[in-house]
This record gives sequence, C-alpha cells and structure tokens, in this order.
Amino acid sequence: MSDPQISIVAPLYNERESFPHLVPRLNALMDASPLSIEVVLVDDGSRDNTAELMQQVALADGRYHCVFLARNYGHQIALTAGMAAARGTEGLFIIDGDLQDPPELLPKFYAKLKEGYDVVYAVRKKRKEGLLKRTAYFLFYRFMKSISYVDIPLDSGDFSLISRRVANVLNKMPEESRFIRGMRSWIGFKQIGVEYERDARAAGESKYSFKMLRRLAYNGIFNFSEYPIKFVSRLGMFSIGAALLYFIQTLIKKYVFGDVPEGFTATVFLIILFSGVQLIALGLIGEYVLRIFFQTKGRPLFVVREVIREQERLGDDLPVFSDEKVKASS
Repeated sequence: MSDPQISIVAPLYNERESFPHLVPRLNALMDASPLSIEVVLVDDGSRDNTAELMQQVALADGRYHCVFLARNYGHQIALTAGMAAARGTEGLFIIDGDLQDPPELLPKFYAKLKEGYDVVYAVRKKRKEGLLKRTAYFLFYRFMKSISYVDIPLDSGDFSLISRRVANVLNKMPEESRFIRGMRSWIGFKQIGVEYERDARAAGESKYSFKMLRRLAYNGIFNFSEYPIKFVSRLGMFSIGAALLYFIQTLIKKYVFGDVPEGFTATVFLIILFSGVQLIALGLIGEYVLRIFFQTKGRPLFVVREVIREQERLGDDLPVFSDEKVKASS
C-alpha cells in the first residue's frame, strides 16, 4: 500500500476517558475526507489502559498505527516520536489526544497547505479553561515573544499542519530539551495562522502538571532567547552601580559631614543583596549548562517498546528507535 497523504499525530498519556471520544471523531474525519489519511497514536508510558485501547483499534483498523514508548518521556518527546514514525507524503497534522484541538479543522488547514504554506498553525482566540491558567498562558506567550530571537506567534501551540519538508527538518533536529513550536518557527518557510476556539477536554483531567508546564516554559525561554544570560550581565552591572553609590555615600558622610556610617544592618543588607545576585546568576547559567550536559550525552531522545502498524517495516530512517517489536494489523 502506498504511503498516505496526511498523517495525524496524537500523543497520549493516561487518556482512557477521552479515547472513546477521540476514535469516532477521527473515523468520521477519515471517512468523509477524499485524502488518504493515517493516524499515528503515541503512548507516552501510560499507567492506565490507554495502551490496550490503542492496540485494539490499531489491530481492527489498518489506518491506525501505534507507537508505544518504553516509559513516560513527556509530551514534546512523545510528539517527536510520532513525527518520526509518520509517513504522510504531504503533511503531518499534529493534535492533542484530549480533543482540545478539534481534528475537524484538517480540511481548513489542508486548504492553506495547498496554497503554498509549509506551516499552518492554530491561534487560540478563546480558551475554555480556568482563569488562572488562561492568565498564565496569556502572560507567558507575550513575555516569550518579547524576549525571543525567533518570531513565535502569539497564542499558538503545537496544534498545526506541517508540510513533509518541515517534518523532515524537525526530525533531523537532535535537541534534547525540545520546544517544538519554537523549533517550528525557527525553521522558517511560509507560515500562516488560523484562528480557532479551543475546546474543553473531552473527558478526564489535564495531564500537564505545573511542573511540566514550567519545564516547557523553561525550554522555550532558554532555547530561544538570549535574555536570561543578558539579564545576568545587567544584574551584575546594577549590583556594581549600587555598591559604588553606597561607597560614594560613605565617603561623603565621612569627609563632608564627619559621620562614619556604623551598624550591623547595612552590612547584612549588602551581603544578602550580593549573595542573592550571585545565586540568581549561577542559577541562570546553570540552566544553560544543564541543557548542554544532557545534549552532549548523545542518548536517543526516546526508546520504543513496541510498534503496531499496517506494514511490517520500520524504515532505516528512525535511528532513535530501539528494542522494537512490530505487530501487523489485520
């Protein structure tokens, strides 16, 4: 069988509640579309029965292909695994398995792809989430845009349709601390945004904890901005300036007013101030060093435990896969 035109890539982690809603909507999309479509589902080390549900649908329907990771690697790595396995000749349609990204927008995105755009990304004009989370996302995207050396569109996530050549470039980028929406913007080519209203989760609760969101934000900031390291330099200059002002004030009090400043409080204040500045500087530099450390290890981005796909072939272009077993779908 020839390769499909479009691959729908959906990473999943503990999505047993939303999975029964996901498959019917994907089936309806594929049945109604004139395009040849495959669905690549990636299990990111789920602890519930998501993997079993994926296996059942893949063995029953040859349009579904499943990649089971050896453990939980996180959303961005799971998405990377799905893109590496996808065979779409024209493009990859990236969605979340919780159905907050409506798959029914594929025809609208595909029309833009046929107009000559290589990246069609979704722009959220409305989010059906809590006020705190909406505010945090709003502030982060604007802060990120103000400090990044790459033009990352406001209010856009991973939900997108990317051309085959963009997918090939992304698959060749070996970054360990991945921020795919930033990498997608860095690549370039013709890109356009399409507004949509982000839905609430189909079922269950969000698997993106505050810790995971913070890590994603850090990857965006430290991978696509020079601001943190420049901030350290500016903070150092400010500290030196504050120390010089205090020194001048001390000299004026001594030689003009004959008053030598005394007291334990001023000394403690200065020690705390400069110690805090040094710790902040070390922490920011450490974020860069940590990423260099993990990148230079040269480990594969992920390990695949098992693959279920229509054909018994993995391809020689997936070097990050290891310990793979293949089941042919019927």
